[in-house]
Amino acid sequence: MAWIDLNADLGEADNLTPTDVAVLDSISSVSIACGFHAGSPEVMRATSVAATARGVAIGAHVSYRDRAGFGRRELEVPPGQLQADIEEQVALLRQVAGEAEVDAEVAYVKPHGALYNRMGRDPDTASVVIEAARRCDPPVMLLAQAGTDVVGRGRDAGLSVIGEAFCDRAYRPDGTLVPRSEPGAVITDPDEVARRAVSLVLDGGVEAVGGYWLAIMADSLCVHGDSPGAAESSRAVRAALIEAGITIRAFAGPPP
Repeated sequence: MAWIDLNADLGEADNLTPTDVAVLDSISSVSIACGFHAGSPEVMRATSVAATARGVAIGAHVSYRDRAGFGRRELEVPPGQLQADIEEQVALLRQVAGEAEVDAEVAYVKPHGALYNRMGRDPDTASVVIEAARRCDPPVMLLAQAGTDVVGRGRDAGLSVIGEAFCDRAYRPDGTLVPRSEPGAVITDPDEVARRAVSLVLDGGVEAVGGYWLAIMADSLCVHGDSPGAAESSRAVRAALIEAGITIRAFAGPPP
């Protein structure tokens, strides 16, 4: 039976938005902003409560310390400090999620924005992120872009790494994401997002810019919570996957 995890990055506004709630109704895992690029303890708490009520697995969406740039600027941070920053963000979300009113576990970590992209192409940054995930007590899984070296490096280090693909972002033929500064980088048509999601699961890849076929083997698909029409896209993706006979379940949850 084909299955896939469907995740989204949420908790990035000043409150739990109606869009966040609508997206949570469609996904199986949520990466919650931990305050460094967006979010707050209050939003983390509200998002965790809403996720737990829906049986959605929780992960820490960690970033450079860059609220002004929404974590989308590459910063030069000493490795030791970056590792400590990642561990601090996971610990903060764990503290919030462990409160009696929430009572949830933080199962994984997913870097955000510039840190995510740099991790996929820079071995030194990848090593810092992997070590931070391993040093968490208990260690957390790592959600990373499928096809990048960080997946193999993390697994070689004994970490559980989940390969992720994006159904609402355009890819270049080399497997990198089209920069957000370029036209067409973010796909907002729900039907097209859904079509690409099914292709990624059943066909093992997706069409890149220029019409090239890009093979991607992923265990999780991401719909960005801050993209235009995120609620509509997440609903369309869920419906299309189910119609295609694909089971949606959290990679951090028990097997079906």
